[in-house]
Amino acid sequence: MAPSDFINRFSMQPHPEGGFYSSTYQASLLIPQHSLPNSFKGNRPVSSAIFYLLEHGDFSSFHRIASDECWHFYAGDPLWIHALAPDGSYTRTTLGPYEGMTFQYVVKAGTWFASEPAFGSNFSFVGCTVSPGFHFDEFEMATADRLISQYPTQASLITRLCRAPL
Repeated sequence: MAPSDFINRFSMQPHPEGGFYSSTYQASLLIPQHSLPNSFKGNRPVSSAIFYLLEHGDFSSFHRIASDECWHFYAGDPLWIHALAPDGSYTRTTLGPYEGMTFQYVVKAGTWFASEPAFGSNFSFVGCTVSPGFHFDEFEMATADRLISQYPTQASLITRLCRAPL
């Protein structure tokens, strides 16, 4: 299947961070706000899930959310997930079907991260499961200058994978 086939089949829409997505699940069971950390601004479903697609030349801009996010590889080509941990460390994980790659990867709550099709990839079709469930109230896009001040050794990566200017 071509990227447009996935976009059409799953009624995917442009995502603010880049790429395309469609919501596939939102649990009916809610966690009340008083039982969640202060970073949550309301009740949240226990879990939510999306399909997500990135094409060659596009990227998911550096952002962070208040929940853990489990990425799942489904189809297409390998995807790189770049993570900047609160302790200042950087990791790049490759989602994909080949030796040395993984089919799942969890980005911990509060971690700045971005993703892009790996070198030589045409597109990546993946899924993301978030718990507690995702809500745009806890979605924070990074600005390059803010991240560079915290992670100066990753300045070129940050500049390349941030949509918000310096």
